[in-house]
Amino acid sequence: MGPVHGGDMSDVVIVGGGLAGLVAARRLADNGAAVTLFERREQVGGRVRSREVDGFTLDRGFQVLFSAYPAVREELDLDALDLRTFAPGATIARPDHRSTLADPFRAPLAAIESAMNPDVTLGDKIRVLQLRRGLRNTDPGTLFDGPEESIREYLDRKGFSERFVENFAAPFYGGITLDRSLSTDAGVFRYTFSMLSRGNTAVPADGMGAISAQLVDRARAAGATIETGVEVSAVDGGRGGATVEAGGETVDADGVVVATDPKSARDLTGVESIPTDALGCVTQYFSTREHRSLDTGHRILLNAGSDVPNTVAPLSTVAPEYAPDGTALLSATTLGDPDRSDEEFATAVRDALVTWYPEHRFDDLEHVATDRVEFAQFAQPPGFRADLPAVDAPEGSVYLAGDYTQWSSIQGALESGQIAAKTVSDEL
Repeated sequence: MGPVHGGDMSDVVIVGGGLAGLVAARRLADNGAAVTLFERREQVGGRVRSREVDGFTLDRGFQVLFSAYPAVREELDLDALDLRTFAPGATIARPDHRSTLADPFRAPLAAIESAMNPDVTLGDKIRVLQLRRGLRNTDPGTLFDGPEESIREYLDRKGFSERFVENFAAPFYGGITLDRSLSTDAGVFRYTFSMLSRGNTAVPADGMGAISAQLVDRARAAGATIETGVEVSAVDGGRGGATVEAGGETVDADGVVVATDPKSARDLTGVESIPTDALGCVTQYFSTREHRSLDTGHRILLNAGSDVPNTVAPLSTVAPEYAPDGTALLSATTLGDPDRSDEEFATAVRDALVTWYPEHRFDDLEHVATDRVEFAQFAQPPGFRADLPAVDAPEGSVYLAGDYTQWSSIQGALESGQIAAKTVSDEL
């Protein structure tokens, strides 16, 4: 590794190779900067990574891509990602009971079954359609506007029943916000509901890590240098430039973009407004024989009976590439970071599946792996956006890029990289 060299172009160092850092790297390089990105791991992607275990593709915890996110459409080649899509809606499950709740406009074949669903009221179904019509065409830039209230308060104000909240909203939006109590800012609900109405919920055929791989390729094609396995221990904004301590060397630059995880970003920059209250999850992966059908119609399963697990996703039913021939892959996600062993979680998942599917025994359910993601999202209580740091919050020529400058999502991460690149380009 060598220092970043000066010249007619601005030298910019980016610390962190997650989605935000990779977008900033590509955009700054496109704008003519000499960009070097340092990532402490051997693999880029931050929280959006995949690995292979015994032929199974395992993402870093259960994640999906909302294809309608504006920044996703701007930054990614969705055709090249070869997306595999989940069906809109969900299968609601509890002991000896399963029912379908689907979007009749996007899943007409499930419309009758969804209309007869006993787990939500007829009024709830009408209110969902009204919300869909109202939020689907709303300017994304205004979806966070509104009263300072939680998702639960928003749903109450809109007239949704307790049955709807407990059977659908709590597990479904608990899976999106990692907060089954629905105490997250209502703007997160409006934004994600709008995106669900406009586009697909999907995973790339090669796993969520394909998103990061594509961003790396685009950054390198633009001229950015990506160095992995290099840890940055200090950043100094200084006057008229900045320095970075990377891999035991001092690197001079005109500007530095800190795009690490929130805790590391706070340590490196001293910006106290960077949120570090974490929401985590535990995702377990299981294999079964391929002929085993969970009969979900490519929808996720919501646990309406308890919170362990919160959701089960039929991954290889949606994306056959995720599992070797002759097998199927399921993921089961529990919110938080409960103090249970992998074996205890696996037993709880198997017990839940047996009660949901009394016609199956699940003797062939095999535990493949467990991911404990301690910091999957930062906490987003009502009004949280007013307290988030600005991109130029650090002193000197140091800037921030990360979803914690916007909101906790793939959209927030990508958009933060765009904003950081524009800010640096304008100022340097």
